[in-house]
Amino acid sequence: MSEYVKFEFDGQLYEFPIITGTEGEKAIDIAALRKKTGLITLDPGFVNTGSCESQITFMDGEKGVLRYRGISIEELAEHSTFVETSYLLMNGELPTLEELTNIRVQLNDQSLVHEDMQIFFQNFPRGASPMGILSAMVNALRSFYPELTHTEEAINKTLLRLLSKIRTMAAMSYKISRGHKVVYPRADLTYCANFLNMMFDNPVNPYEIDKDVVKALNVFWILHADHEQNCSTAAVRVVGSGRVNVYAAISAGIAALWGPLHGGANIAVFEMLSEIAKNGGDVKYAVEKAKDRDDPFRLMGFGHRVYKTYDPRAKIMKEMVDTVLPKLNIEDPLLDIAKKLEEVALKDEYFIDHNLYPNVDFYSGIFLRALGIPVNMFTVMFAIGRLPGWIAQWRESMDDPHWKLNRPRQIYIGPKQRKYIPMDKR
Repeated sequence: MSEYVKFEFDGQLYEFPIITGTEGEKAIDIAALRKKTGLITLDPGFVNTGSCESQITFMDGEKGVLRYRGISIEELAEHSTFVETSYLLMNGELPTLEELTNIRVQLNDQSLVHEDMQIFFQNFPRGASPMGILSAMVNALRSFYPELTHTEEAINKTLLRLLSKIRTMAAMSYKISRGHKVVYPRADLTYCANFLNMMFDNPVNPYEIDKDVVKALNVFWILHADHEQNCSTAAVRVVGSGRVNVYAAISAGIAALWGPLHGGANIAVFEMLSEIAKNGGDVKYAVEKAKDRDDPFRLMGFGHRVYKTYDPRAKIMKEMVDTVLPKLNIEDPLLDIAKKLEEVALKDEYFIDHNLYPNVDFYSGIFLRALGIPVNMFTVMFAIGRLPGWIAQWRESMDDPHWKLNRPRQIYIGPKQRKYIPMDKR
């Protein structure tokens, strides 16, 4: 028996169906609202609005649950690799051994970047944001690698090309920005090991690949691979709804991720911890400042739009930090401050009452710094991890039988119609 929501407007009763998801989530289908009633909904930030039905990611913010295609983030972080998880997100199922071997071969085959693209990299102003460069270069890929046909095979090749080349372009931008010789990908290395080698190998100090560090980078990117309809994913879907090429849609996602309230949050956490350290490391004082409404200081890395409990990704990220830093013989005073800050905040009634728990950004900056990633590349690392999720969401939207060009409405609150006043009478 179908469920409906009824409401009365202007003396007339209307019914709108209830849609129930596989995990019991319920939504009111208001697709016909304006047609039936002349009304629209007003929902700033779209916090109560579902833009699509999706089979990719499930989140339960009240319980701290995150699953990709039904598999928990905890299981994927423990057992999977970034490439395998990317396949899961993009194709809906875990790959067989044959499929995984095939995708690894294709990623290696597609890993080189056209030599002419180096000219683009070298002509960006020194000091240009790596995120701006990455967004521009992903868009430029369309000129070098156009989608030849719209067959399933051609689409898969295009998507794997993107997944492979984004790490190469990120490493190239880092090397060129430092005036170093570009390191090319190696066919004998895995996805994450290749990236680390391209970033840090040099003739004077050859980079030594550590399996625990490679595993930790796999986990970092798995944790960031998708997160439902967030700002950047929504941007990919909105831009993609115009039926633009996938490179343009992904470029829009990178630009959206750039902001400090989204992908740049890990940089904000790093800067906050550095500021606390510079002021003597008094975390209790920092917590009190954060609780003062009149003080502009905020504890970055606490709280989340969706999670009302501990971000499940943050727990895993904290474990990775505890594993990698000792492995690399790194003692980071910012990690000590972060742990003390978390301990104090989680016992404070204000933070408990407001559901302000650490999110994944709280520890990810410390992890990236331990790997040797410069601060201005933090968000680029986020973008590489989020790429398979963007691809999966773009692909799902392209196959959606209910597809429509995204065109939100608004409530106009400007002046009513008025006359133009000539210049000599103003």
